[in-house]
Amino acid sequence: MRTVLVTGSAGFIGFHISRRLLDEGFRVVGVDAHTDMGDADLKRDREAQLRAHPAYRGLRAKIETPGLLLDLFASEQPEIVIHLAAQAGVRQSISDPRSYLDANIIGTYELLEAARAHPPAHMLLASSSSVYGANSEIPYSESERTDTQMSFYAATKKATENMAHSYAHLFGLPVTMFRFFTVYGPWGRPNMAMSIFTRAILRGEPIDVFNNGEMRRDFTYIADLCEALRRLIDLPPARLDDAAEAERLGLSPVAPYRVLNIGHSAPVPLTEFIAAIETATGRTAQRNLLPMQPGDVPVTWADSTLLHQVTGYRPDTDVPEGVAAFVEWYRAYYGL
Repeated sequence: MRTVLVTGSAGFIGFHISRRLLDEGFRVVGVDAHTDMGDADLKRDREAQLRAHPAYRGLRAKIETPGLLLDLFASEQPEIVIHLAAQAGVRQSISDPRSYLDANIIGTYELLEAARAHPPAHMLLASSSSVYGANSEIPYSESERTDTQMSFYAATKKATENMAHSYAHLFGLPVTMFRFFTVYGPWGRPNMAMSIFTRAILRGEPIDVFNNGEMRRDFTYIADLCEALRRLIDLPPARLDDAAEAERLGLSPVAPYRVLNIGHSAPVPLTEFIAAIETATGRTAQRNLLPMQPGDVPVTWADSTLLHQVTGYRPDTDVPEGVAAFVEWYRAYYGL
Protein backbone atom coordinates (compact mmCIF):
# COMPACT_ATOMS: atom_id res chain seq x y z
CA MET A 1 0.00 0.00 0.00
CA ARG A 2 1.65 3.20 -1.20
CA THR A 3 1.42 6.27 1.02
CA VAL A 4 0.43 9.62 -0.50
CA LEU A 5 0.67 12.87 1.41
CA VAL A 6 -2.03 15.32 0.31
CA THR A 7 -1.83 18.86 1.64
CA GLY A 8 -5.12 20.72 1.57
CA SER A 9 -6.97 17.41 1.81
CA ALA A 10 -10.24 18.94 3.06
CA GLY A 11 -10.26 21.44 0.21
CA PHE A 12 -12.17 21.05 -3.02
CA ILE A 13 -9.46 19.42 -5.14
CA GLY A 14 -7.69 17.76 -2.21
CA PHE A 15 -10.88 15.99 -1.18
CA HIS A 16 -11.56 14.65 -4.66
CA ILE A 17 -8.06 13.35 -5.34
CA SER A 18 -7.81 11.87 -1.81
CA ARG A 19 -11.09 10.03 -2.27
CA ARG A 20 -10.01 8.73 -5.66
CA LEU A 21 -6.71 7.44 -4.31
CA LEU A 22 -8.33 5.80 -1.29
CA ASP A 23 -10.78 4.02 -3.59
CA GLU A 24 -7.81 2.71 -5.60
CA GLY A 25 -6.04 1.24 -2.58
CA PHE A 26 -3.60 3.98 -1.64
CA ARG A 27 -2.99 5.07 1.93
CA VAL A 28 -3.58 8.83 2.22
CA VAL A 29 -2.18 11.15 4.87
CA GLY A 30 -4.04 14.43 4.67
CA VAL A 31 -3.07 17.80 6.13
CA ASP A 32 -5.51 20.69 6.20
CA ALA A 33 -5.77 23.77 8.40
CA HIS A 34 -9.54 24.20 7.94
CA THR A 35 -9.01 27.94 7.48
CA ASP A 36 -11.92 30.34 7.17
CA MET A 37 -11.63 30.47 3.38
CA GLY A 38 -14.79 28.80 2.13
CA ASP A 39 -17.48 27.06 4.17
CA ALA A 40 -16.31 25.41 7.40
CA ASP A 41 -19.21 22.96 7.34
CA LEU A 42 -18.38 21.92 3.79
CA LYS A 43 -14.76 21.25 4.74
CA ARG A 44 -15.91 19.28 7.76
CA ASP A 45 -18.25 17.16 5.63
CA ARG A 46 -15.59 16.54 3.00
CA GLU A 47 -13.12 15.36 5.61
CA ALA A 48 -15.75 13.24 7.36
CA GLN A 49 -16.05 11.21 4.17
CA LEU A 50 -12.31 10.73 4.04
CA ARG A 51 -12.04 9.81 7.72
CA ALA A 52 -14.62 7.07 7.19
CA HIS A 53 -12.00 5.24 5.14
CA PRO A 54 -9.61 3.08 7.22
CA ALA A 55 -6.63 4.00 5.02
CA TYR A 56 -6.93 7.73 5.70
CA ARG A 57 -5.11 9.66 8.39
CA GLY A 58 -5.99 13.33 8.77
CA LEU A 59 -4.08 16.08 10.53
CA ARG A 60 -5.53 19.54 11.13
CA ALA A 61 -2.62 21.96 10.98
CA LYS A 62 -1.07 24.82 9.01
CA ILE A 63 1.67 23.61 6.71
CA GLU A 64 3.69 26.76 7.34
CA THR A 65 4.16 25.74 10.99
CA PRO A 66 7.95 25.33 11.38
CA GLY A 67 8.99 21.68 11.48
CA LEU A 68 5.48 20.23 11.23
CA LEU A 69 5.93 18.76 7.76
CA LEU A 70 9.47 17.66 8.54
CA ASP A 71 8.16 15.55 11.42
CA LEU A 72 5.29 14.23 9.30
CA PHE A 73 7.62 13.17 6.48
CA ALA A 74 9.86 11.44 9.01
CA SER A 75 7.02 9.45 10.55
CA GLU A 76 4.95 8.67 7.43
CA GLN A 77 7.66 8.41 4.73
CA PRO A 78 5.29 9.32 1.86
CA GLU A 79 6.19 7.92 -1.54
CA ILE A 80 4.02 10.50 -3.34
CA VAL A 81 3.27 14.10 -2.39
CA ILE A 82 0.37 16.10 -3.83
CA HIS A 83 0.66 19.68 -2.64
CA LEU A 84 -2.64 21.58 -2.85
CA ALA A 85 -2.73 23.56 0.39
CA ALA A 86 -2.79 27.27 -0.44
CA GLN A 87 -4.66 30.50 -0.11
CA ALA A 88 -6.55 30.63 -3.40
CA GLY A 89 -8.21 33.34 -5.42
CA VAL A 90 -7.21 36.63 -6.97
CA ARG A 91 -9.41 39.14 -5.15
CA GLN A 92 -8.63 38.25 -1.53
CA SER A 93 -4.90 38.35 -2.28
CA ILE A 94 -5.29 42.07 -2.90
CA SER A 95 -6.83 42.73 0.51
CA ASP A 96 -4.94 40.12 2.55
CA PRO A 97 -1.58 39.43 0.89
CA ARG A 98 0.12 38.32 4.11
CA SER A 99 -1.98 35.15 4.34
CA TYR A 100 -0.86 34.25 0.80
CA LEU A 101 2.77 34.81 1.69
CA ASP A 102 2.46 32.53 4.71
CA ALA A 103 0.44 29.67 3.21
CA ASN A 104 1.73 29.67 -0.35
CA ILE A 105 5.39 30.61 -0.08
CA ILE A 106 6.38 29.74 3.50
CA GLY A 107 4.20 26.62 3.41
CA THR A 108 5.82 25.43 0.19
CA TYR A 109 9.27 26.13 1.63
CA GLU A 110 8.47 23.92 4.63
CA LEU A 111 7.28 21.18 2.27
CA LEU A 112 10.43 21.34 0.15
CA GLU A 113 12.67 21.24 3.20
CA ALA A 114 10.82 18.18 4.50
CA ALA A 115 11.17 16.48 1.10
CA ARG A 116 14.86 17.34 1.03
CA ALA A 117 15.33 15.45 4.29
CA HIS A 118 13.04 12.54 3.33
CA PRO A 119 12.86 12.39 -0.50
CA PRO A 120 9.65 11.00 -2.00
CA ALA A 121 9.53 9.26 -5.39
CA HIS A 122 7.44 12.04 -6.93
CA MET A 123 6.13 15.44 -5.86
CA LEU A 124 3.17 17.02 -7.65
CA LEU A 125 2.72 20.69 -6.74
CA ALA A 126 -0.25 22.84 -7.70
CA SER A 127 0.36 26.04 -9.60
CA SER A 128 -2.27 28.05 -11.47
CA SER A 129 -3.20 29.36 -14.90
CA SER A 130 -2.96 32.81 -13.33
CA VAL A 131 0.84 32.68 -13.65
CA TYR A 132 0.41 33.47 -17.36
CA GLY A 133 -0.76 36.93 -16.31
CA ALA A 134 -0.64 39.51 -19.08
CA ASN A 135 0.49 37.04 -21.74
CA SER A 136 -1.54 37.74 -24.86
CA GLU A 137 -0.68 34.65 -26.92
CA ILE A 138 -3.33 31.99 -26.52
CA PRO A 139 -3.70 29.13 -25.94
CA TYR A 140 -1.21 29.29 -23.07
CA SER A 141 1.74 26.98 -23.57
CA GLU A 142 4.11 25.83 -20.85
CA SER A 143 7.07 27.04 -22.92
CA GLU A 144 5.90 30.68 -22.73
CA ARG A 145 7.60 33.13 -20.40
CA THR A 146 5.57 33.84 -17.27
CA ASP A 147 6.93 37.12 -15.95
CA THR A 148 3.84 39.36 -15.88
CA GLN A 149 1.58 38.13 -13.06
CA MET A 150 -1.48 40.34 -12.50
CA SER A 151 -2.16 39.58 -8.83
CA PHE A 152 -0.24 38.74 -5.68
CA TYR A 153 -1.89 35.30 -5.69
CA ALA A 154 -0.44 34.64 -9.15
CA ALA A 155 2.94 35.95 -8.03
CA THR A 156 3.04 33.51 -5.10
CA LYS A 157 2.21 30.58 -7.37
CA LYS A 158 4.96 31.54 -9.80
CA ALA A 159 7.35 31.85 -6.85
CA THR A 160 6.55 28.29 -5.77
CA GLU A 161 7.38 27.05 -9.28
CA ASN A 162 10.81 28.68 -9.07
CA MET A 163 11.40 27.39 -5.55
CA ALA A 164 10.49 23.84 -6.54
CA HIS A 165 12.78 23.95 -9.58
CA SER A 166 15.73 24.99 -7.44
CA TYR A 167 15.15 22.09 -5.03
CA ALA A 168 14.72 19.67 -7.93
CA HIS A 169 18.03 20.83 -9.35
CA LEU A 170 19.97 20.95 -6.08
CA PHE A 171 18.66 17.80 -4.43
CA GLY A 172 17.34 15.66 -7.31
CA LEU A 173 13.71 15.81 -6.17
CA PRO A 174 11.38 14.72 -9.02
CA VAL A 175 8.81 17.53 -9.27
CA THR A 176 5.79 18.00 -11.50
CA MET A 177 4.17 21.43 -11.31
CA PHE A 178 0.64 21.46 -12.68
CA ARG A 179 -1.15 24.64 -13.74
CA PHE A 180 -4.88 24.07 -13.55
CA PHE A 181 -7.57 26.13 -15.23
CA THR A 182 -10.85 27.18 -13.52
CA VAL A 183 -11.70 23.85 -11.88
CA TYR A 184 -15.35 23.30 -10.95
CA GLY A 185 -17.67 20.49 -9.88
CA PRO A 186 -19.47 18.92 -6.90
CA TRP A 187 -18.16 19.91 -3.46
CA GLY A 188 -16.75 23.14 -4.90
CA ARG A 189 -16.00 26.10 -2.64
CA PRO A 190 -18.92 28.46 -1.88
CA ASN A 191 -16.83 31.47 -2.91
CA MET A 192 -16.26 30.14 -6.43
CA ALA A 193 -18.29 31.58 -9.31
CA MET A 194 -20.02 28.25 -9.90
CA SER A 195 -21.46 28.21 -6.36
CA ILE A 196 -22.16 31.95 -6.20
CA PHE A 197 -24.09 31.91 -9.49
CA THR A 198 -26.04 28.73 -8.68
CA ARG A 199 -27.05 29.94 -5.22
CA ALA A 200 -28.22 33.32 -6.49
CA ILE A 201 -30.11 31.90 -9.47
CA LEU A 202 -31.94 29.37 -7.31
CA ARG A 203 -32.90 32.15 -4.89
CA GLY A 204 -33.97 34.57 -7.59
CA GLU A 205 -31.19 37.01 -6.68
CA PRO A 206 -29.05 39.00 -9.15
CA ILE A 207 -25.53 37.84 -10.03
CA ASP A 208 -22.54 40.12 -10.58
CA VAL A 209 -21.11 39.54 -14.05
CA PHE A 210 -17.73 41.22 -14.44
CA ASN A 211 -16.32 42.69 -17.65
CA ASN A 212 -19.95 42.78 -18.82
CA GLY A 213 -19.72 39.02 -19.33
CA GLU A 214 -17.05 39.42 -22.02
CA MET A 215 -14.67 36.94 -20.45
CA ARG A 216 -13.78 33.40 -21.46
CA ARG A 217 -12.56 30.72 -19.12
CA ASP A 218 -11.13 27.26 -19.74
CA PHE A 219 -13.53 25.53 -17.34
CA THR A 220 -12.09 22.17 -16.22
CA TYR A 221 -14.26 19.55 -14.52
CA ILE A 222 -12.90 18.17 -11.26
CA ALA A 223 -12.97 14.51 -12.33
CA ASP A 224 -10.86 15.38 -15.37
CA LEU A 225 -8.25 17.05 -13.19
CA CYS A 226 -8.14 14.02 -10.89
CA GLU A 227 -7.71 11.67 -13.85
CA ALA A 228 -4.75 13.71 -15.06
CA LEU A 229 -3.18 13.74 -11.59
CA ARG A 230 -3.70 10.00 -11.16
CA ARG A 231 -1.87 9.31 -14.40
CA LEU A 232 0.94 11.70 -13.54
CA ILE A 233 1.62 10.02 -10.19
CA ASP A 234 3.35 7.13 -11.94
CA LEU A 235 5.25 9.37 -14.38
CA PRO A 236 7.87 11.26 -12.38
CA PRO A 237 10.14 13.47 -14.48
CA ALA A 238 13.77 12.55 -14.92
CA ARG A 239 16.75 14.64 -15.85
CA LEU A 240 17.85 13.91 -19.42
CA ASP A 241 21.27 14.60 -20.93
CA ASP A 242 19.69 15.00 -24.36
CA ALA A 243 18.64 18.67 -24.35
CA ALA A 244 16.44 18.35 -27.43
CA GLU A 245 14.55 15.39 -25.99
CA ALA A 246 14.16 17.17 -22.65
CA GLU A 247 12.66 20.17 -24.42
CA ARG A 248 10.29 17.94 -26.40
CA LEU A 249 9.03 16.37 -23.18
CA GLY A 250 8.74 19.69 -21.35
CA LEU A 251 11.55 18.82 -18.95
CA SER A 252 14.01 21.18 -17.35
CA PRO A 253 17.49 20.89 -18.88
CA VAL A 254 19.06 20.87 -15.41
CA ALA A 255 16.61 19.11 -13.09
CA PRO A 256 14.01 16.30 -12.84
CA TYR A 257 11.31 18.94 -13.16
CA ARG A 258 8.34 19.54 -15.43
CA VAL A 259 5.48 22.05 -15.72
CA LEU A 260 2.17 20.89 -17.21
CA ASN A 261 -1.11 22.60 -18.01
CA ILE A 262 -4.25 20.75 -16.98
CA GLY A 263 -7.23 22.30 -18.74
CA HIS A 264 -10.10 21.43 -21.04
CA SER A 265 -8.51 23.43 -23.86
CA ALA A 266 -11.88 24.85 -24.89
CA PRO A 267 -12.52 28.31 -23.40
CA VAL A 268 -16.19 29.13 -22.90
CA PRO A 269 -17.70 32.64 -22.72
CA LEU A 270 -18.94 33.46 -19.24
CA THR A 271 -22.38 34.06 -20.76
CA GLU A 272 -22.50 30.43 -21.96
CA PHE A 273 -21.41 29.17 -18.56
CA ILE A 274 -24.25 31.11 -16.93
CA ALA A 275 -26.67 29.81 -19.58
CA ALA A 276 -25.66 26.23 -18.66
CA ILE A 277 -26.52 26.95 -15.02
CA GLU A 278 -29.87 28.40 -16.12
CA THR A 279 -30.61 25.23 -18.06
CA ALA A 280 -29.60 22.96 -15.20
CA THR A 281 -31.61 24.89 -12.60
CA GLY A 282 -34.56 25.72 -14.82
CA ARG A 283 -34.29 29.35 -13.71
CA THR A 284 -33.30 32.59 -15.42
CA ALA A 285 -30.42 34.66 -14.07
CA GLN A 286 -30.72 38.35 -13.27
CA ARG A 287 -27.44 39.80 -14.53
CA ASN A 288 -25.76 42.79 -12.91
CA LEU A 289 -23.14 43.79 -15.49
CA LEU A 290 -19.95 45.26 -14.02
CA PRO A 291 -16.49 46.30 -15.28
CA MET A 292 -13.42 44.06 -15.03
CA GLN A 293 -12.08 43.57 -11.52
CA PRO A 294 -8.44 44.35 -10.65
CA GLY A 295 -6.17 41.34 -11.18
CA ASP A 296 -8.52 39.54 -13.58
CA VAL A 297 -7.70 38.62 -17.17
CA PRO A 298 -10.17 38.47 -20.08
CA VAL A 299 -9.40 34.91 -21.20
CA THR A 300 -7.70 31.70 -20.04
CA TRP A 301 -6.99 28.86 -22.44
CA ALA A 302 -4.80 25.84 -21.80
CA ASP A 303 -2.69 24.21 -24.45
CA SER A 304 -2.89 20.62 -23.12
CA THR A 305 -0.76 19.09 -25.87
CA LEU A 306 2.07 18.28 -23.47
CA LEU A 307 -0.30 16.69 -20.94
CA HIS A 308 -1.62 14.41 -23.68
CA GLN A 309 1.89 13.61 -24.86
CA VAL A 310 3.02 12.64 -21.36
CA THR A 311 -0.13 10.87 -20.11
CA GLY A 312 -2.19 10.00 -23.19
CA TYR A 313 -5.10 11.91 -21.67
CA ARG A 314 -7.01 15.12 -22.41
CA PRO A 315 -9.78 16.52 -20.16
CA ASP A 316 -13.03 15.92 -22.02
CA THR A 317 -16.04 16.87 -19.86
CA ASP A 318 -18.04 19.60 -21.59
CA VAL A 319 -19.49 22.51 -19.60
CA PRO A 320 -23.20 21.53 -19.89
CA GLU A 321 -22.42 18.03 -18.55
CA GLY A 322 -20.20 19.28 -15.74
CA VAL A 323 -22.56 22.07 -14.71
CA ALA A 324 -25.52 19.67 -14.61
CA ALA A 325 -23.58 17.36 -12.27
CA PHE A 326 -22.68 20.28 -10.02
CA VAL A 327 -26.25 21.61 -9.83
CA GLU A 328 -27.58 18.13 -9.02
CA TRP A 329 -25.09 17.85 -6.15
CA TYR A 330 -25.74 21.42 -5.00
CA ARG A 331 -29.50 20.88 -4.73
CA ALA A 332 -29.04 17.64 -2.81
CA TYR A 333 -26.40 18.98 -0.44
CA TYR A 334 -28.15 22.27 0.39
CA GLY A 335 -31.71 20.93 0.10
CA LEU A 336 -32.75 23.36 -2.64
